[in-house]
Amino acid sequence: MFSDWRRRRAAARVTAGDGHALPRYRWWQPLSRSLLHLDLVGGDGEPERWSVDVRLWGDDDGDVVANLYRDGRHHARSRLPATFEVPGGTIAVVASSFGLRRCHYVADTGLERQLVPDRASAEGRRARLEQRHPSLSRALGALSVLVLVVALVLGAPQIVQQITEIPPIAERIGVFTSPIHLPGWLNVSVLVATILASTERALRLRYHWLLDGGAFDGDD
Repeated sequence: MFSDWRRRRAAARVTAGDGHALPRYRWWQPLSRSLLHLDLVGGDGEPERWSVDVRLWGDDDGDVVANLYRDGRHHARSRLPATFEVPGGTIAVVASSFGLRRCHYVADTGLERQLVPDRASAEGRRARLEQRHPSLSRALGALSVLVLVVALVLGAPQIVQQITEIPPIAERIGVFTSPIHLPGWLNVSVLVATILASTERALRLRYHWLLDGGAFDGDD
């Protein structure tokens, strides 16, 4: 029931497109734009290319929006998380704080597959690295997970202490004293490493609610 409600709410956010052409991916956009494609067969039996274009830094109102294109023409628009109806199923698009965490085609049969990143995009370049150098790719993926686990172990006790130092909370449950106290420069270094690791995972559309900041990513 809850899933049906979320799907209906996502569908209500979709508005019709205006038919403008899909903008070309520019070299300066890797950190601000995600572009992925899906090839399907339309109702008339002809091949169609569906493209999802997301400007990760938001529009003029600060909303992160997905634009859907059919054969290079604007077909629909929706604030994220988005669900678009396409032949034979839907395209589900969800963002995290570091990029996309989901951009999948969900067929009416229940089968899912991830859309293919545009070659010029950061996701496309990361996918090519995985194809050409699988061992290096696996090592980078494992390093990203390790960095996030270490950051969680080091940072969680300090965050808990800061929360319990808030007067109303301290009066009720007392103050938790973290056994870990890092110097400022090391905390900053851990933060930077965490951002890089989460971004690397977002380029592969990998996501875990605990490691990738899911507790702070509100889902509409």
